[in-house]
Amino acid sequence: MTTDKVTVTTLVAAPPKEAFEAFTQQIDIWWRRGPRFRSAAGSSIIRFEDDRLVEVTADGALALGRISAWEPGSRLVLEWLGSRLAASERTEVEVRFDAHDTGTRVTVEHRGWTGLNAGDARSSAIGLWWGDLVVPYQRHFAS
Repeated sequence: MTTDKVTVTTLVAAPPKEAFEAFTQQIDIWWRRGPRFRSAAGSSIIRFEDDRLVEVTADGALALGRISAWEPGSRLVLEWLGSRLAASERTEVEVRFDAHDTGTRVTVEHRGWTGLNAGDARSSAIGLWWGDLVVPYQRHFAS
């Protein structure tokens, strides 16, 4: 089955507004370090700056995404500019924060992929990348 998106969901023990704030304001705390998640392997800072998500190193800032929707407590949408995309590939990441009886269901949907098939290696790799990335975000709320 052909698809253009990968979706990852987690539950966090916080209300949607707090979950959104942790995702956006504390992103460098939970965003994994290392070459799989950062171009500078750990000596960089991930943050939202103006209308972008950036990775800041001693050499400057690398734009990872451009914000197209910013709705605190509800959703965040980014045009994904990740360095591993083909030059012609344009994808979008939407992060939704939905109230749940135990806190907030956080859904990351990365869409706009071309030639992606559900369950194929590329789809699995993208899903695993986002899944591995949101684990420390989810743990950020565990006490």
